[in-house]
Formats: sequence, structure tokens, C-alpha cells
Amino acid sequence: MSTGELLSIEPQELQFPFELRKQISCSLQLSNKTDSYVAFKVKTTNPKKYCVRPNTGVVMPRSTCDVIVTMQAQREAPPDMQCKDKFLLQSAVASPGATTKDITSEMFNKEAGNRVEESKLRVAYVPPPQPPSPVREGSEEGSSPRASVSDNGNMNASELTAVSRSYVEPQDNSSEARALISKLNEEKKSAIQQNNKLQQELEFLKREINRNRGGGGVAFIYVILVGLLGLLLGYLMKKT
Repeated sequence: MSTGELLSIEPQELQFPFELRKQISCSLQLSNKTDSYVAFKVKTTNPKKYCVRPNTGVVMPRSTCDVIVTMQAQREAPPDMQCKDKFLLQSAVASPGATTKDITSEMFNKEAGNRVEESKLRVAYVPPPQPPSPVREGSEEGSSPRASVSDNGNMNASELTAVSRSYVEPQDNSSEARALISKLNEEKKSAIQQNNKLQQELEFLKREINRNRGGGGVAFIYVILVGLLGLLLGYLMKKT
């Protein structure tokens, strides 16, 4: 910050984020720390290249004023990105209640015995701000896959495919699981039906044997049938 007796100027160096074929602006803040009205005038060594608004004005006591400096679009970059342009800000005490209309070139004439302060400002070109880099896929543990975005705002084809698969594949797996569970339930239901049918046939066979035969032979046949039924049920339950 340049601190004169009349005006304080911030910043002392005009920094333009240089880009070809693009207007670029930066601002100056003028602070009046006195109890007087202070008139100012901005000059430059290259007036065709820059536009200053306002280039003249009055800063009221204990107040501030913003000045916008706009550099016209440039067709080519300067060698080594160096700029030799300079600005000169002149300030002088104005009469109380003065406005921009009251400012004259004579007010900034030192030879006329006026008190004039002058501050020289340099110009510098700086690199334009870089956009934030996209988050790479899998950069955060446990996070869902993300696709980086290219300069034109579109996803790359491979990244788009990867993202699509991350949502499609779980749906396919769940469908296969549901089909397997349904098949097992059907087989279990069929086994239960077969068991009930065998129970009914066994009861019928027991009644027939008891009616046609008696004694130990009937008990032996019954034991054999019960054993065969147990083996069959064990096989069916093991299969399900």
C-alpha cells in the first residue's frame, strides 16, 4: 500500500491475469484519511491499451473510492510476459463539497504552485487462475466410482462404461440370487409333497398287510418299509 498524505492506494502493482483475446480488469482502492475533499486523476503511458473508470474524481473526507482499470483484448503475448506500461495517479486538495465537474487540469499543475501528490503504479502480467482438477476415480476409500470430467464437460467413454457397470452388475447378481432361491423353494416343496405321498402309500400298505397277513412276517415287512422310507427322505432332504 502506498500511503501519501492525501490518499492511500491499494495495490501498488496492477496485476492482470493475462489471456489472449480477452478483456481483463483489476481494481484500485483510494482511501482518503484526511478531513479534506481530495481530487484525483489517473494517467497511463499507453492510453489506447487501457480504459480507466473513473479516470478523475473526488474522494470525500474519511472515505474510499474504487477505480477499475480494464486492459483491452490483446492479440499476442508480450516477450517473456513482461509489461513496461505504467500508471501515474495524481491527487490534490479540492474545495469543500467539490464534485467531478469541478475538477480542472489546472488543479494538478505543480508550476502553478498547487500541492500535488503523485504515485507511480507498475503493471504485471500473472498466469490466469487454473480450474480445480477433477477427482480421480477411487481416490477416496469406500466411495462410489466417479468419472473425471474433460475440459468440454463430458465424461470419457471408458469412465462412463465403468460407472454404468457399477450400478448394473449388482442388479444382475441379485436377479440370479432370486432365481436360485426360487428354484430351491420349488425343490423343497416338491420333496415335501413326495414325503406326504409316501406317508399315505405307507399307511395304505400297512392296512393291506394287516388285513391279508398276520404275525411276525407283517412286522418284518413293516420294518423294511420304514427303513426304505427313511433312506428316501434322507436323500431328498440332502438334495435340497
